[in-house]
Amino acid sequence: MVDYSQVFKAAIERLHEEGRYRVFIDILRNKGAYPNARCFAGHNGPKPITVWCSNDYLAMGQHPKVIAAMEEALHDVGAGSGGTRNIGGNTHYHVDLESELADLHGKEAALLFTSGYVSNEATLSTLGKLLPGCIIFSDELNHASMIAGIRQSGCEKKVFRHNDLQHLEELLAEADPDAPKLIAFESVYSMDGDIAPIHAICDLADKYGALTYLDEVHAVGMYGAQGGGISERDEAAHRLTIIEGTLGKAFGVMGGYVAADQTIIDCIRSYAPGFIFTTSLSPVLVAGALASVRHLKGSCEERDGQQAAAAALKTLMADAGLPVMDTVSHIVPLMVGCPIKAKKISDILLAEYGVYVQPINYPTVPRGTERLRFTPGPAHDEAMMRELVAALVEIWGRLELRAAA
Repeated sequence: MVDYSQVFKAAIERLHEEGRYRVFIDILRNKGAYPNARCFAGHNGPKPITVWCSNDYLAMGQHPKVIAAMEEALHDVGAGSGGTRNIGGNTHYHVDLESELADLHGKEAALLFTSGYVSNEATLSTLGKLLPGCIIFSDELNHASMIAGIRQSGCEKKVFRHNDLQHLEELLAEADPDAPKLIAFESVYSMDGDIAPIHAICDLADKYGALTYLDEVHAVGMYGAQGGGISERDEAAHRLTIIEGTLGKAFGVMGGYVAADQTIIDCIRSYAPGFIFTTSLSPVLVAGALASVRHLKGSCEERDGQQAAAAALKTLMADAGLPVMDTVSHIVPLMVGCPIKAKKISDILLAEYGVYVQPINYPTVPRGTERLRFTPGPAHDEAMMRELVAALVEIWGRLELRAAA
């Protein structure tokens, strides 16, 4: 007979042996004081820490307008949505937010999901099933949710080398010219911090008759005059068939969405199981996200502060000889190259310096490229940065790690 318990134990042991067993840190953020938080990892009560790895990039999860909107909605309509969008779970908050998101991206319509993962998975899998014989061209560094959606679509998949336009065109040229085609890619790639050439990819899509699907989860709120992402910044939104985004990162709340023309959105709404059969977002969350989107449409203060903080931290790390990766975005990755060492650095930072940053290991990044990923925002000041860099320099020396060339 199968020893099921042993199978599961062995699976966990493999992760420990490879140095990539993931540990969740027990923390609470201090409302109104981000990036300050408190950690419950020890036995002597909560310890003050500074958060350096949150995807709440602009601290909008702490913004007074967002909190007030959520409190108002809670006392107006209660906590939950009450069901799926089709059965009792549709509220005016949902309708308003979808309209706001469509406007943000210059599209006719938008559709809310419970997360960015679900919006990618549900939309890509449904598109493939609605387009018999479709070939999906996917950047090799696309997020796991996009890969899952493409796999579930049942479509033929062609993976092109990361941001490699020549390779993408070779694959497009080889494909049946009469087959439906979809190019799926991201704007900001969150682990390496680089940015896709959106116009050039759209040029290839036009040339070979392909639809385009852009994941903007690490860019919405943070780029463009209104926070519409890289596609707004580069004036490319009108060229994209579908733009996907999240409400859980720069907008500081929770949820995901897609924006496109009315017919495509209606198709996803009507055919995607990941939308049809799940309880809709709580109106409390939707109200908070709506307040955040509206605020960031009219305020550049948070975006400017984030860009300044990211640039400052990169400079401080480079000047200190730390192996910071050169990126063109707000992402600040520090290369380590070993899962065990990355975890050790993270543990020391938390225990001795009150600095919280999680190690990034396989399968999120390829083996041998393990790193620490810092996300400085408008609330990280110079003193915090200098303390962080000093701590990293001390740990690098203690562990005899290789510094930057």
